[in-house]
Amino acid sequence: MTQVTLHDKTFDPYLNEATIQARIGELAAEINREYAGKQPLFIAILNGAFMFASDLFKQLTIDAEISFIKLASYKGTNSTGTVITAIGLDQDLIGRDVIVVEDIVDTGKTLAEFLPKLQHHQPTSVRIATLLHKPEATKHPLTLDYVGFSIPNKFVVGYGLDYDGLGRNLKEIYQLAENA
Repeated sequence: MTQVTLHDKTFDPYLNEATIQARIGELAAEINREYAGKQPLFIAILNGAFMFASDLFKQLTIDAEISFIKLASYKGTNSTGTVITAIGLDQDLIGRDVIVVEDIVDTGKTLAEFLPKLQHHQPTSVRIATLLHKPEATKHPLTLDYVGFSIPNKFVVGYGLDYDGLGRNLKEIYQLAENA
């Protein structure tokens, strides 16, 4: 892994592909154990969670379904503080076990606004799986059930995460260089 430049910023290697995939395997194994005999619905939050959701879903051995919703609160390297729903959920959630799949939880605002709307649909249970969590940045109380990696409060790209549209296609995760 070498540095990458996206737009006007440089990013240093942070998590390589093998490390990411190994951790996803561990999360999938935990979900497979906990949901044996059940059929959860995974709701992946676009755009960032698409790679994590895909790799996680491929490693599940339980019966499961997946759906997608688009929520956004970022522009550039900063959260806008406003959560926008661009694509809505069309599944019936009454009596379903739901696992929300996120790429990253930093302030927690997106989930804090989305979860009450989700609960309104009367699922049996709601759990959260996130690839990345920035504990230092979290401002909203959330229970994160499956966390891939806890990371420092630095801007990251790659593996579904972007900087103004670029970097989602990278197989690794990079963090903003100190001198950027």
